Amino acid sequence: MGSMEGLKAESNGGAQAMNGGGEMTTTRRGRSSASSALPLEVGTKVMCRWRDQKMHPVKVIERRKVPHGGASDYEYYVHYTEFNRRLDEWVKLEQLDLDTMENDVDEKVDDKATSLKMTRHQKRKIDETHVEPGHEELDAASLREHEEFTKVKNIAKIELGRYEIDTWYFSPFPSEYNDTPKLFFCEFCLSFMKRKEQLQRHMKKCDLKHPPGDEIYRSGTLSMFEVDGKKNKVYGQNLCYLAKLFLDHKTLYYDVDLFLFYVLCECDDRGCHIVGYFSKEKHSEESYNLACILTLPPYQRKGYGKFLISFSYELSKKEGKVGTPERPLSDLGLLSYRGYWTRVLLEILKKHKGNISIKELSDMTAIKTDDILSTLQALDLIQYRKGQHVICADPKVLDRHLKAAGRGGLEVDVSKLIWTPYKDQEDEELRRDQRKSRACRSSARRNQQQ
Repeated sequence: MGSMEGLKAESNGGAQAMNGGGEMTTTRRGRSSASSALPLEVGTKVMCRWRDQKMHPVKVIERRKVPHGGASDYEYYVHYTEFNRRLDEWVKLEQLDLDTMENDVDEKVDDKATSLKMTRHQKRKIDETHVEPGHEELDAASLREHEEFTKVKNIAKIELGRYEIDTWYFSPFPSEYNDTPKLFFCEFCLSFMKRKEQLQRHMKKCDLKHPPGDEIYRSGTLSMFEVDGKKNKVYGQNLCYLAKLFLDHKTLYYDVDLFLFYVLCECDDRGCHIVGYFSKEKHSEESYNLACILTLPPYQRKGYGKFLISFSYELSKKEGKVGTPERPLSDLGLLSYRGYWTRVLLEILKKHKGNISIKELSDMTAIKTDDILSTLQALDLIQYRKGQHVICADPKVLDRHLKAAGRGGLEVDVSKLIWTPYKDQEDEELRRDQRKSRACRSSARRNQQQ
């Protein structure tokens, strides 16, 4: 494909580019020729003025007609190629510099040349190996289907409590909510509606002042509520809709019966306001102690994400089990967990006298042995000698790694945790449903996209 870097602007309105054969060709970029290219085709690359008032390269993902506009009046949904997909947005024509459009002929020539050089097997290999972080569970065809289905955000903004929040990603709300400029959420029951007036009427009737579950933790102004997806199905589904707006890699399931949701809140005299949450399966054969985790954008960078991870391990300790987050982890998720594992393990190694085994570390922390090994190996603190792993804990090296790992954030005061591990009278039936749910996940993903 041609690229912005492959063009060299000239004062006479022309540009030079490499064609498929490696020769220099000249294409005109005059204003009249740019105007004749309207409306822009999907796939066009052009420079766009962003919110920082600077020009950035974008690719046109979708287009739509401006209401009550002329035949050529369109607005364009663009992806800023320098930034994360969460910043994709609809822009007006005046934000685009039409003189910087990439030449369609050049693209076709480049595509044709690439196709001639690349065998079908090589193309398939690229499809299989080029997987976006967080989508490792999808094959190449499913990944393309996911990207096509979720390429355009259907909800631009939400209002949740005192915050108006720009959304990041597509979420499969019921069709009647598609292309709604802003959704209004009740911050207590998470019901959503299209108009502010509807929310105001709802708030007069809604008698909830906190998530509909059991409060299992209260320390200062922070509370944690355990919400059973089977007992509070609508709340669980609405929480998943909300979370998907800010999680690209999350696959949304409508069957929330098999999950517990742990909702973190900041509390004041008006009620308990949702900050973030994590979910976990009621029974996990893979020892997963966390399925999905989110801190809402207004509360990010305040240590809440680290708090939620720490809380999930405190629950595992109460259960007397080791735990690990459900895979695959996004890059950001792996970074957060690696930081948590590093801080917890190094604090123990720093204080411990004498030898300690990987198994002992796992028993003390509830961290799975595989996660302990991968963390210590990444820090070069473990060696394999005479058929066993040996931890090399030099105090100066530990201090250096601890400093690099940063602060641990908000701490969980275990003395304030009042919780009994989940037990179900129909335990075997629930396990059977769990296995059935896993077997149907690929089918659920296809149904969701339809």
